[in-house]
Amino acid sequence: MIMHRPDPSAAIRSLRSAAPYIRMYKGKTFVVKAGGGVFADAQAVRGLIEQIAILHYFGVRVVFVHGGGPQLTEITEALGVPTRMVQGRRITDQKAIDATSMVLNGLINTKLLAHCREVNIDAVGISGVDAGLIRAHKRPPVKVDDETVDYGFVGDIDQVDTTVLTKLLDNGLMPIVSPLSADDNGVLLNINGDTVAAAIGAALAAEKLMLCTGAPGILERLDDPSSVISYTDLAGLKRLREEKKITDGMLPKAKAIEEALRGGVRRVHVTSYKAPEGILAEVFTNEGAGTLIVADVNALSPAEQQSGK
Repeated sequence: MIMHRPDPSAAIRSLRSAAPYIRMYKGKTFVVKAGGGVFADAQAVRGLIEQIAILHYFGVRVVFVHGGGPQLTEITEALGVPTRMVQGRRITDQKAIDATSMVLNGLINTKLLAHCREVNIDAVGISGVDAGLIRAHKRPPVKVDDETVDYGFVGDIDQVDTTVLTKLLDNGLMPIVSPLSADDNGVLLNINGDTVAAAIGAALAAEKLMLCTGAPGILERLDDPSSVISYTDLAGLKRLREEKKITDGMLPKAKAIEEALRGGVRRVHVTSYKAPEGILAEVFTNEGAGTLIVADVNALSPAEQQSGK
C-alpha cells in the first residue's frame, strides 16, 4: 500500500492569517447570543457550539446568552396559552412565565450544557436570577400605536451585577445565561435575550457582542438574503429603522445593539447561526460573514472599510 500525505499548506496559511486575531482577542470578553431558532436544528447547534469552543480554546472569555422563543411558543400553545407579540416582544401572563422558566432555565440551558460537555468546555448554566446577576422591574403598561399594552411578567433591566460572571470566567468556566430574572419581591420576569446580552456586554465592557440569528446579517432589502450590509453604525441603524428596513423581531435587536455600543461594547456583529463558520469568519478574517456595527464607521480602518470588516 502507498500512502500519500495530504498537503497541509492550506491549513497552515489559515492559521497564519488567524494568528494576529488570536493574539488580539486572547483574554478579551465576547458575549455571544443565539436566538431560539437555532435549537430546532441539532446540526446548527453543534456547529455553533464548536465555533464557541474554538474561541474558548484560544483564550477568549465567552459569555453565552440564549433565547428560546420558538420553543416557548410551542409549549405555551400546547398548554392552551395564546402567543401575542408586540413590536417583536412577547406578552407574558402567569401561565406563560411558568412555561418560560421551564423552557429557558430547564430545557434549553441544560441541553446547551450537554453540548458543551461534548466539546470539552467547562460550562455553567445560570439565569438572571442567580446571584443577583440581572436586577429588573416589571414593565409598566405602555402606549403602542394608539393602544395601551400590558406586557405582563416582562422585565426592564435596572442593573447588572457581573460578580458571578467574573468569578466563573476567572476560573476558566463559560457561563451560559438564560434571560430570566426577578424583581426585588422575587417575582419572575421574562426579559428579551438580546436586551440581556447587550446589558451584560456593556457591564463587562466586552470587546464584542455577537448576535446569531436566522438571517445572514442585517439586510438592505428584507426580501433579499444576499443584500447583507457589511458594516454600519448608529446613524445607519437609525436610517434603516426610519426606512422600515428594520421591523418586527429586528426592532429589539436594533435597540439592543444601540444600547450595547453606547454602553461601551466596542463592536457588535450580526451573523447567521446557519453558517457553519459564521462566528469564526467574523472574528478571524477581515472580510467577515455578517454585519458589523460600530458607533461610528469613521473609526474603522481603511482596510476594514474596503473589505467590509
